[in-house]
Amino acid sequence: MSYGEEPIEDLELEEIRRRKMLELQRRLKEEEEKRRRMVIEAQKQAILRAILTPEARERLANVKLVRPEIAEFVENQLIALAQSGRISSPITDEELKEILAEITSRSRREFRIRFKEK
Repeated sequence: MSYGEEPIEDLELEEIRRRKMLELQRRLKEEEEKRRRMVIEAQKQAILRAILTPEARERLANVKLVRPEIAEFVENQLIALAQSGRISSPITDEELKEILAEITSRSRREFRIRFKEK
């Protein structure tokens, strides 16, 4: 073996170390992302607790189980309104029902198929 050459075992060991380091970095990045999402979710829930009555929060939680995309949209819109100061008192269950009815009526699309007569 000439000067400057590493034995094959050393190269393999170095490759194993490199792979383990990459895997550790990937795991740390995933954990950090998970923590970040949890902090954001906790902040969202704190804002929602302040702007929704308990009944309205319960309704929104039920909607989230069935239609998560609608619940997410409503949550984001309500939070934006609250942060801009446009919500002065907690939203009641009845008001939330009206909001949800408006959103779901807009999201439904009617398709009509017309046949042309020859």
